[in-house]
Amino acid sequence: MSKSLAAAASPLTRRAVIAQAWPIMVGQASVPLVGVVDTLVIGRSGTASALAGVALGAAIIDLVFWSFGFLRMGMSGLVAQAAGAGDRDEVDALLLRGMVLGLAIGALLWVLTGPIMAAGFFALPPGGAVAGPARAFVAARFYGAPAALGVFAVNGWLIGRRQTRLALVLQLIMNVINVVLDVTLVWHFGLGARGVGLGTAMAEWAALIVGLALALGPGGAQPLALIRRAGWHVLVARDKLARLVAVNRDVMIRTVALLILFTWFANAGARLGAVTLAANHVLMQFVAIAAFVLDAFALTAEERIGHAIGAGARDRFDRALRLTGEFALGGGALLAALFIAGGAWGVVAITTDPHVRATALAYLPFAAVVPLVGAPSWLLDGVFIGATDGRALRNAAVVSTLGYLACDYALRPLGDTGVWLALLLSYGFRAGTLAWRLPALRARLASAVHP
Repeated sequence: MSKSLAAAASPLTRRAVIAQAWPIMVGQASVPLVGVVDTLVIGRSGTASALAGVALGAAIIDLVFWSFGFLRMGMSGLVAQAAGAGDRDEVDALLLRGMVLGLAIGALLWVLTGPIMAAGFFALPPGGAVAGPARAFVAARFYGAPAALGVFAVNGWLIGRRQTRLALVLQLIMNVINVVLDVTLVWHFGLGARGVGLGTAMAEWAALIVGLALALGPGGAQPLALIRRAGWHVLVARDKLARLVAVNRDVMIRTVALLILFTWFANAGARLGAVTLAANHVLMQFVAIAAFVLDAFALTAEERIGHAIGAGARDRFDRALRLTGEFALGGGALLAALFIAGGAWGVVAITTDPHVRATALAYLPFAAVVPLVGAPSWLLDGVFIGATDGRALRNAAVVSTLGYLACDYALRPLGDTGVWLALLLSYGFRAGTLAWRLPALRARLASAVHP
């Protein structure tokens, strides 16, 4: 038995969860830290309007780019299941399919930059001085669209193969380049919000090159050998494409629903003024850090659950769910405590505007408890992504978003307190819907014990 197969067959331990999760955690934590740096660069060199413009622009970019987040999420689940079933050819074919799809969609987004921007700012109209920075940031980010979606596919493929250390290398390289370019373009060249967008776009192209080198390196994918051996038809096999389309359709609806939720959250802050919008954006950096850090356990669950389903092993499924759940809930409680204890320092470090600071500090407790409230929904997302159960993910996201919108409307008399309460309740809607579907997912697996 090979080393990789032996590792796959051995029982999952807490040490194995940590070994798989820590590279993801470090890489994921660096993603929102880039957002923190972007916010700090603008916050300490610009006005509240410039910071609000980047916040609004980032909400639009997230809505557009992460609408195609299935290139990362669908990829990891499908790759893990193919690996669990021992189908190496399908593992390699998935990388090619994901890359071609990502680059093609990204190129189309770049071509349609103008109409997409017009639609985005129609839905989320920037007011007054916010308009200029927001438009400059969004236009610059679209230069990196093909690379950003290509990186989604590569990253998902690496995670699905349990190569989390390579995924860490890819993430860190992209984020270091991003930070260096953002600081240089904003503070040295004075490009403001446009500089932040250009720095990120350039970093995404660099990451695509690095990611392909990692995926095609020693022990990695061999797509050319696969094509020579099986022919080009392996990439367009009808049954494989039908499954990819089905999974991606539901995951795309799920992602769009959640992006609408968070875009509406940003718009709710804008409804209360530029200062509240900027303050909520500062606080969302804490939420982003928590989500990305705890996603380490969700992504570990993705791969482990997918592998268990590919092998038809219910015992591995149960153990993966229990162990990753322990770490996710414990990590959420720890992060909540850290944010309550030290969040004020972070707010002061990020922005110099006294009004933004005061508003952010007033609502810091709401952001601080998000890690604890959100941990179950983030973990269950990973479980169902690994299972490629797009329908359950779609339904949970739609329920969460509709519930959030209803709560936001009902709680508007409470001002920003109502905005944050609606967000917290949305995590409960999402986790509850997925937990309700969990027994049905488990029942799909064979009851036999796999050593």
